[in-house]
Amino acid sequence: MNPISKRRGVAALAGLASAALLLSACGGNGGRDSDALQILVVKHPLTGPMADMGWVAEIEKAAGIEVEWEEVSADWDQKKSTMLAAGDIPDLVIGANAVTDSDMVTFNGLFEDLSDDLEALPNVAAMFEAVPETELMATRPEGQIYSLPSYRRYWPQTATRQYLNQQWLDNLGLEQPTTWQELHEVLLAFKNEDANGNGDPDDEIPIDWAPAGEAGFGYFAPTMLLGGLGLPITNGGGSGYFVEDGQVGNFLVDPRYRELVSFLHELYADGLVSQEVMTQDYSTYQSVGRGEGDVAKVGFSWGWTASDRFGPQLAGQYVSTSPLLGDDGVDPGDLAWSYDSYSLNFGLNTITMSAQSDKKEAALAVIDAFYDQDLSLQALWGEFGQNIEELGGDSYAVLPPSDDTLDPSSWKWTTTLADNSPGWIREDIEVTLPSDIQEAVEDAEPLADALANIDPATDIWPGELIKMNAEDSSRLSLLHTDMLGPAMQRWAVWITEGGVESEWDAYVAELEGLGLTEAVEIHQRYYDDYLASRG
Repeated sequence: MNPISKRRGVAALAGLASAALLLSACGGNGGRDSDALQILVVKHPLTGPMADMGWVAEIEKAAGIEVEWEEVSADWDQKKSTMLAAGDIPDLVIGANAVTDSDMVTFNGLFEDLSDDLEALPNVAAMFEAVPETELMATRPEGQIYSLPSYRRYWPQTATRQYLNQQWLDNLGLEQPTTWQELHEVLLAFKNEDANGNGDPDDEIPIDWAPAGEAGFGYFAPTMLLGGLGLPITNGGGSGYFVEDGQVGNFLVDPRYRELVSFLHELYADGLVSQEVMTQDYSTYQSVGRGEGDVAKVGFSWGWTASDRFGPQLAGQYVSTSPLLGDDGVDPGDLAWSYDSYSLNFGLNTITMSAQSDKKEAALAVIDAFYDQDLSLQALWGEFGQNIEELGGDSYAVLPPSDDTLDPSSWKWTTTLADNSPGWIREDIEVTLPSDIQEAVEDAEPLADALANIDPATDIWPGELIKMNAEDSSRLSLLHTDMLGPAMQRWAVWITEGGVESEWDAYVAELEGLGLTEAVEIHQRYYDDYLASRG
């Protein structure tokens, strides 16, 4: 750890200690009703009050005692730090990864081990049997279960689709590109030939992508292009870990990553990339993609769906496209993409129980109720009658928004806990999906062959399914702090200014010296154990 990081760590601990003392002096329970079951819910900013959700009455009925809801929509990390440092947590905490694996390791003893309580959790036990991945996601290396995941089932295998403005291609008489080089030529035409046809030859942005973070890559990033070199990634790339032929690697030091960065610099040097690509936030990225009225501004990009990325007015101009071959040496049968099914269809650490709860029976009843079939559907999509129609015979239909100013995704987040909820969407029920999920599935069709080339059992880093022990988790946190800062800084500089070829060897040596080799070895050990556990 460098001296600046160390000073910040000491200051943070001092702040937590002060907060803990202050909370203790105030009574330690934050003014909670000691006779009620305390449930804290970490919600999306759009989500309305729990009291407005019809299905919540069934949760309260399951508890058998009064439930007091504490609802948090902002500054959760700050509030959580104070709460955990004081050892003062409510009976239940709900929210996708609201309590993280790192929290469970750091604050050992605060959370109830549910592995001994599965007889009181029949819905959870049934989910573990039906969807074994959920048990893997819940179980720590020593066998404890401190938190439970959700399973959503219907989400596509990847979060990111690749879009090209077909109207611009038609305006210029161009064919869809199938390789990186053909894409380069198309983007040059977009820049030089007034592709959107509004008379302004300088207002087109040929290519744009979502911002990366200090800790690595997320969805909608150009790391998708690595699939064109046969390199499979997960969750948009994350911290760079991938699996190939049973071996864990990190693409941050892989020659194919160097090739990608070099290609992106060529595009940037030719004026084809948004000049704000390294500084814009996600909202700006989305806003620019939606153009002005019926005039599109972006030619090629990545997103969840066309309507989400470009807005309903412009979505019809865009087509979802297949992965692009990076060079002539790549067999089309080796094309890959970002495999995200575990992060999309499973919610990590969605409900956690306090080990100090004196209302254990009620808390366990509430946990299991969330995994009931009907309650799982309603917590995810909204209440029956308003958001979901019961069709009978284990068939359901998600209804369009009753507020016609909202799209289906926003409507869901407004009226229920949505993806932040615990729950289990069973395999033997039928659900007519909302239009946003249908669109995501349809737009992913050009990626089907590339995704079919990936065997999730052997070709991806299954991070969500792996729990690391405290020592390894802490060690990786330190290594990543040292490694990822320089790596992500170099990503930005190399694309905008160049230099990846001449600086590559020194860069690889630097990252290896900062612990990348050790980090890969830790991942390999857990990956080998994961494979062994699956037989």
